[in-house]
Amino acid sequence: MLIACKGIVLNHIKYSETSVIAKIYTDLFGLQSYIIKGVRKSKSKNKLSLLEHLSLIEIVAYHKNLSPGLKTVKEIKSLYQFQTIPFDIHKSSIALFINEILYKSLKEDDKNDVLFDFLYQSIQFLDVCQNKYNNFHLLFMLQYAKILGFYPRNNFDMKHTFFNLNEGLFQSDTPLDAEFISLPCSELLNRLQTCSFEHLSDLEISSTDRRVLLEKLILFYRLHIDGFAKINSLKILQEIL
Repeated sequence: MLIACKGIVLNHIKYSETSVIAKIYTDLFGLQSYIIKGVRKSKSKNKLSLLEHLSLIEIVAYHKNLSPGLKTVKEIKSLYQFQTIPFDIHKSSIALFINEILYKSLKEDDKNDVLFDFLYQSIQFLDVCQNKYNNFHLLFMLQYAKILGFYPRNNFDMKHTFFNLNEGLFQSDTPLDAEFISLPCSELLNRLQTCSFEHLSDLEISSTDRRVLLEKLILFYRLHIDGFAKINSLKILQEIL
């Protein structure tokens, strides 16, 4: 049957001279793989430009008996036109990083309304925010982790300043046989926990601390998501920011 749904594009690969296979996270079916025939033709009504990383689209696709496997897209249209992400190297680097985080953590058929709405709104916010968005990816990773179920326990105080990455909580002494974050970055992590995207501009983090926090958050993901692979875009993001 033909079904219309919203989607967030994660990637696409060439399938033939004229077609591609795309990974799209949808509001109705979670992560799905779609074949889009003829999209590489110059005269195709479905434009390849609509399949850039994190593009917000609507697709009409054949979901035969809602069975698993490769689905076929009949029609694609844009739901939101990016204003800044493709033209701002800082934002595009953040978007590329976020895209890779999603691609390596989302699972097939993992439908989640809360997660889809969060991703959809976060991507739009990155596009429209005008200044001080260099910490966007840090807050994104924390809030995404919360939805995935391994959010850090918010128990930081002046007695509990070591964040145990394995256990996901702050403790009073250096963790033994566990990865951890210490001051000043553990305090910054706590501040991120109480921050929102709308108030990111109030959060000052040095480039050095930002780098440490990012590497630790990636390790946090690796410890709590089975098979979480190396993030290849990390080096690019660190160089840009």
